[in-house]
Amino acid sequence: MHEVKVGVIGFGTVGAGVVRLLLQNRAVIEKRLGFPLTLAKVADLDVTTDRGIQVPASLLTTDAGEVIEDPDIPLVVELIGGLEPARTFTLQALGKGKGVVTANKALLAHHWQELCGASQEGGGRLGFEASVGGGIPVIRALREGLVANRIESIHGIINGTSNYILTRMSEEGLDFETALRRAQEMGYAEADPGLDIDGGDAAHKLAILASLAFDTCVPLEKIYTEGISGISLIDLEIARELGYVVKLLAVAKAGGERVEARVHPTMIPKGHLLATVGDVFNAIYIRGDAVGPTLLYGLGAGSLPTASAVVADLVEMARSIRTGGGPSPFRITLEEERPIVPMEEVRCPCYIRFMSPDRPGILAAISGVLARHEISIASVIQRGREAGSAVPIVMMTHSAREASVRAALDEIAGRQVVTAPPVCIRVEESGEESSE
Repeated sequence: MHEVKVGVIGFGTVGAGVVRLLLQNRAVIEKRLGFPLTLAKVADLDVTTDRGIQVPASLLTTDAGEVIEDPDIPLVVELIGGLEPARTFTLQALGKGKGVVTANKALLAHHWQELCGASQEGGGRLGFEASVGGGIPVIRALREGLVANRIESIHGIINGTSNYILTRMSEEGLDFETALRRAQEMGYAEADPGLDIDGGDAAHKLAILASLAFDTCVPLEKIYTEGISGISLIDLEIARELGYVVKLLAVAKAGGERVEARVHPTMIPKGHLLATVGDVFNAIYIRGDAVGPTLLYGLGAGSLPTASAVVADLVEMARSIRTGGGPSPFRITLEEERPIVPMEEVRCPCYIRFMSPDRPGILAAISGVLARHEISIASVIQRGREAGSAVPIVMMTHSAREASVRAALDEIAGRQVVTAPPVCIRVEESGEESSE
């Protein structure tokens, strides 16, 4: 049985997981594949630090070129992260007709068209199952299981750090800073958590999912992105009273010729399938025109879950090579770029919280401004009085245009009717998407 060789570039957390699976589960993979998938080379600037796994010294190198240039290594794994030199290494390997597997969401989000084009021109295959959702096979679901569908919408909880923080705040009553520290202590958040809590990580992943689902390129810079640092305990408490939970949601919708893509804190009904996804787990809720709603759920990060997705891509490519199909059995189509709906044009219901002085006429003044901007109020909640302090006024609106909501809140914030900037959380709800 002729083996298929693999070279790994990047021996960090995920790289070590891939090496571990290829070495320790070699017999299992060979039995299921029908021939050996052999680790031939591991490249990293640091090949001396103990990764907790024994790798023969002959397989280690500090020169990525030994992987890319070797004609006997048809499959390359890129796990160094970042944009450069990851982009250069990936383009070089694809240009040689090699299959490249990556977990690099930032690289894909920033250079989608270039990488897909290089894959098609060079005859190589670009595998990126591990770039979104860790071990959740969402890329394979879009490429294969749902290939006969026009994808109508994607709603995803695709950042475990933010989901963990919001879960701990909601279930334990922790404030944001305390929940963030807990996430860092547990190893779920980096020392600099900005990419997670500001929504950037989820935006990278949404750019990949939306581009693949809608056969286009969704530029990262056109995805509206808002993080969770402005969410307070009072918002989570009131949401619960109203029958909602708050999640950092990645939303993509195909409407006509345009695509909607946004990441922001969102209220969803308690009965929605996504509402039960807690802590560091991820879930992606996809609606296709033929299959209807589909939910994929699992751990969205971690060395071995992500490594599992990398090896799945390698197995698929290796099987294609052995059957004579080369490393590229799947073609990524790139239609003419579809326009992205500006966030200002998006319509959805909103939760709006005002902190206002407790005096007559405040509610009428706020309602009047909203009415002038054609924002219809669905319900109002006003909390009890505390002498000398501001009181929260919460309004749930019917579907409203984002630009109108922003203009109204700016006007209200400039008046003497609030003591702090208003808090606005968008609402996604549909009876047919509820589990109840």
